[in-house]
Amino acid sequence: MKSLSILAPLFAGLILLAGCAMPSTDQRILDTGSESQLQKRSYQSRMFETGDKEKVMRAVISTLQDLGFIIDRADLVLGTVSGTKLDYNQIKITVSVRPRGEEQMLVRANAQFNLYPIEDPQQYQDFFSSLEKSLFLTAHAGE
Repeated sequence: MKSLSILAPLFAGLILLAGCAMPSTDQRILDTGSESQLQKRSYQSRMFETGDKEKVMRAVISTLQDLGFIIDRADLVLGTVSGTKLDYNQIKITVSVRPRGEEQMLVRANAQFNLYPIEDPQQYQDFFSSLEKSLFLTAHAGE
């Protein structure tokens, strides 16, 4: 009888510990695609040869507006711009601008179509191409 009273709390403890088991490594919650994060970062990022963060931020805002986005939030200190485009669907984009040394800015864009991440590299290349043209025009127009 005494051994049963000792075993009951032991079994209860084992059952509780089994409920706290960690999920297997096959369930990667934050990794949503088959591509590596490095591959995604490579097509979501572009380096620009300027040390003027404010100029790049203004160009990002102008480019997004030219592409039909409504700017939701822009923060020069953090270097982020968020926008939304509503057609028949919703497209959200967040762009971050960070200095790389004294004469370069790293721009990274991350977009969603409805609730799904946009993973087509061509979409990001189109955005960066438009941004590059905007920066070129701004530099040569004297703005």
